[in-house]
Amino acid sequence: MLTWLRGRVRFDRNELSGAFGDLGTDFPLLVGMILAAQLDAASVLIVFGAMQVLTGVVYGMPMPVQPLKAMAVIVITQKLAPGVLYGGGLAIGALMLVLVATGLIGWLARAVPKCVVRGIQLGLGLQLASLALKDYVPADGRAGYALAAVAFALTLALLGNHRVPPAPLIIALGILYALAFKLGAGSFAGSFALRLPELHQPTWADIVTGFFVLALPQLPLSLGNSILATRQVAEDLFPERRVTVPKISLTYSLMNLVAPWFGGAPVCHGSGGIAGHYAFGGRTGGSVMIYGGLYLVLGIFFSRGFSAVIELFPKPVLGVILFFEALALMKLVRDVATSAEFAIALLVGLIAFGLPYGYVIGLVLGTALAYLARRGRIGLSR
Repeated sequence: MLTWLRGRVRFDRNELSGAFGDLGTDFPLLVGMILAAQLDAASVLIVFGAMQVLTGVVYGMPMPVQPLKAMAVIVITQKLAPGVLYGGGLAIGALMLVLVATGLIGWLARAVPKCVVRGIQLGLGLQLASLALKDYVPADGRAGYALAAVAFALTLALLGNHRVPPAPLIIALGILYALAFKLGAGSFAGSFALRLPELHQPTWADIVTGFFVLALPQLPLSLGNSILATRQVAEDLFPERRVTVPKISLTYSLMNLVAPWFGGAPVCHGSGGIAGHYAFGGRTGGSVMIYGGLYLVLGIFFSRGFSAVIELFPKPVLGVILFFEALALMKLVRDVATSAEFAIALLVGLIAFGLPYGYVIGLVLGTALAYLARRGRIGLSR
């Protein structure tokens, strides 16, 4: 067992750096859901961390766990009750399990052309970059811009440096900034307390409501990014792992069939997460295990002081991490840049970025255009 793990899990400075590659995406969404739906912070953080650790062992590569983005946005904007969120998690987990068991998920993977998957990744990268530049970096005014500029310069100078990887330095910079300007000496007084997840039992009404309100809007994004695009990035960066669509779909399903019973938020895998961990140095499952360990420590020992914990990770620093994650995701489109189908990838990316339900529209339209082009029904210039 230990020999098997040694080839799949490593703990060093580069894995530590990679561990923070997805923080800019995950942490704000988790915080937003905890505050909007009045979720138990300890349960959300502990379950989320445990899923990261288990995923690191199962995949042996930076296959991170992320909050389901469409669900998170709906919960945050509509302030839905916790039961509906847990019901939605069970519904999407059951739905994905049906797709795996029937073989439909494999059929979808074969039916969707690579240029469409690249377009979905491009669209997600544009969305993440826009979020970073519009919402996160300006969050603290002039001081935030200065903090972001220093973090950006450090990341640019050290990205790819295996001796001094950038993420731990910019996270430390953000913590020092928070302690100097946002948190007083007594901010963490009384924060330490041993906590465990709270058990929940979603009702059938919650599951039905969650299916229509949360699972159905989430499904197109999950198919496009969490499943198809994630498998493509895994193949690009870790071809030796031979990660398949059914395996990704199955772990996606199982996580959501388990997490709601322990007060955990619905989760998925994500192409941006792999790209982010890889960009900052992660190469094994150790990266996501370290990342999960951070959430476990916060949830088990410091969730009582959740309002202070939030401030330890300033938005301008998260914005810089998110921006580099977006760049790592967008640059994957370059392998179709010289092909005739680049126009389709670009169109899908712009649709996914700019339109409501853009992922499902881009997925369907891009696939149709690709098949028409291959049959000579429409012309694409090289």
